[in-house]
Amino acid sequence: MAAPGRTAAALLLLLRLSLVAGYPSGRVTESCGDMVPRHGHAPRPDPVHSVAVARTTFMPGDQIEVTVSGPEFKGFLIEARDAEDLSGAPVGSFTLIDSQESQLLTCGDKQGSAVSHTSAHKKTEVRVYWDAPGSAPNHVQFLATVLEKYKIYWVRIPSPVISQPKAPPFSTPGTTPAPSPASPAVSRLTKPFSASGCGSKKFCVRSPWACDPAKEATCLFLSFTRDNQSVTVEMSGPSKGYLSFALSHDRWMGDDDAYLCIHEDQTVSIRPAHLTGRSHPALDSWDALEDMAWRLEDGGMQCSFRRNITLPGVENRFDLNTSYYIFLATGAAKDGRIYRHSQQPLITYEKHEVTGDPQDVGASRAPPLLRAHGALMLMSWMTAVSVGVIVARFFKPVLSRPLFGESAWFQVHRALMLITSFLTCIAFVLPFIYRGGWSSRAGYHPYLGCVVLVLAVLQPLLAAMRPPLHDPRRHLFNWTHWGMGTAARIVAVAAMFLGMDLPGLALPGPWKTYVMLGFVAWHVGAEIVLEVHAYRLSRKVEILDDTRIQIMQTFTMAEAEGHGFKKAVLAVYICGNVTFLVIFLSAVSRL
Repeated sequence: MAAPGRTAAALLLLLRLSLVAGYPSGRVTESCGDMVPRHGHAPRPDPVHSVAVARTTFMPGDQIEVTVSGPEFKGFLIEARDAEDLSGAPVGSFTLIDSQESQLLTCGDKQGSAVSHTSAHKKTEVRVYWDAPGSAPNHVQFLATVLEKYKIYWVRIPSPVISQPKAPPFSTPGTTPAPSPASPAVSRLTKPFSASGCGSKKFCVRSPWACDPAKEATCLFLSFTRDNQSVTVEMSGPSKGYLSFALSHDRWMGDDDAYLCIHEDQTVSIRPAHLTGRSHPALDSWDALEDMAWRLEDGGMQCSFRRNITLPGVENRFDLNTSYYIFLATGAAKDGRIYRHSQQPLITYEKHEVTGDPQDVGASRAPPLLRAHGALMLMSWMTAVSVGVIVARFFKPVLSRPLFGESAWFQVHRALMLITSFLTCIAFVLPFIYRGGWSSRAGYHPYLGCVVLVLAVLQPLLAAMRPPLHDPRRHLFNWTHWGMGTAARIVAVAAMFLGMDLPGLALPGPWKTYVMLGFVAWHVGAEIVLEVHAYRLSRKVEILDDTRIQIMQTFTMAEAEGHGFKKAVLAVYICGNVTFLVIFLSAVSRL
C-alpha cells in the first residue's frame, strides 16, 4: 500500500488539483492592497471594461449599486477607496446581489470591504451594492481589477467619483500609476548547457544518472557554480510546460525557496517563488535574480540566472551557504499558468550545500520508506502467497513426506503464509511512518490495503483454530479459509494495480501495468494447466460398470505418474514469479 496521501510532502510543487497560481476560487486577499494579481505578468494599459455607479451622490447608510461590465472575463476584485487618497484603506462594505457569481472578502481587517469572483466561469457583468459607512469620506471612487485570462488583466479601473451632498468640490489628485511587475532584461543562450565539470567545478543534480543536457533534451539537469559571492544556476529539461527547483529544510513541501522556468509563447519566463504550506507557489519579484537567459531548441528548455549567496532583507530567499534538500520537478503550463506536475519530483537523498565542494549527487522520485513498502508488498503477494496457494492446492500428493512432524506441503504452505502476514504488517506501517498519519490523496489504494492487512492477520489466526481432520466443522473451516484467502489475493492485486499509479512510488508507465497483467495471466495460466492435469489423472481411475472390472491402476499410482510433470510446472512457475518480482524490484530500486 503506497503512502496514504501519495508522498505529497516530497513534492516540490505539489499543487491542488485545480489550477495553480490562478486563484479560480477568488480568494485573492493578498492582492487587497495594490489590487494586482500575483500572476507575474504586467497588467494591460487600456481597460476595455467599465465600472458604473447607480448615482453620483450618497449619504452615510445609503446603498449604491456598482456594476462592472464589458467583454467576457473570468475574475475580478472590487473595492471602494477615498477618492482623494486611492492608496488608502478600503471604505465601507458591500452586499452581494448574486452570491453565485461574487463573494465578500475581508481586506484591511474590514469584513466585506471587497468583492471578488467565486469561480473562473466567464461573465460579462457583475453587480453589487456598496453600503456607505457613517464615517465615509467626502468623495468615494470604486476601483476594479478585471481578469480576462491568466496573462491578460487590467488593474484598478476607476468608476465615476461619488460625493456627499455638502462635500466641497472634488479636485482630482495627482494620478498614481498602478503598480506592475518590472520586466528585467533577459538574454538568449547561444549554446546548450553541458554536464562537463559536474563534481569538479559545479554542483549537479540530474536524471537519468550521468545524462548530459548537451546531448539529451529529456535530461533533467540542475547545476550550481559558485563565483565569489554569487552562484550561477543552470536548469535544463523538456520544453513542454515548466521546470522548477526548490531548496527545502526537509523532504516535505512548504516554506521553501523555489525557482521556475515557464515556457510561454515561444519564450521562457524565469521567476523566483516561495511555497507556504501545501498551497500553490507564490511568484515573487525578479529583483533577486541577475543575468537571466534562456534557450528553446530540439524539444528542450534551458534557463539560467545568477543570484547572490546571501540576500539580506530579501524576503523568501534562502542563504545558499546552508545545506538543503533539493527538489527538481517538471509540469504542464499554458498561457503562463502552471499546473500540478504529473510526475513525482526528484528529491536528493540528503541535504547539500550547493556553494560547498562541487558534487554530482543522486536523487530519487520515491522516498526510501515508500520503495520499501512497495518491495515488501510485491514479495508478499506476488511470490510468497502465489507459491503457497499453488503448493496447497495441487502438491499434497507430491510433497506428502513428513517434515518436522507435518507433511512437507503443509509446512511450505504455512511458512509462506506466515511470511506474507509478517511482511504485510511491516509494509503497512511504513507509509504511516513516512506520512505521519493518514491522507485521502492516495485514492482507494490505502482502503484496499487496510482490507488486505485485516485478511492477512485473520488467516493465520483462523488456521490456528483449525478443527481436526474428521471433525464435522472441518468442512466449514476449509471453505472459510479458502474464501478469505481468495478474497485477500484479489484485493491485494487490485491494491497493487492502484499503488503502481501513485506518484509517491513513481513507477514508469505504461509498462508496469503490462507487467502486472502478465503476472496475473502467468498465475492463472499455471492454475489452469495444473487443473487440467489433475482432471486427466482422475479420468484414468474409473470403474467399468458393465463388467465390474476395475482398471488396474489406482488413483495413487496415476498421481505418481504425474509427479514429475507437476514438479517441472512448479519449478517453471517459481522461476516465472521470481522473474516478475525482479523486474518490479529493479524498477523500484532505480526510482
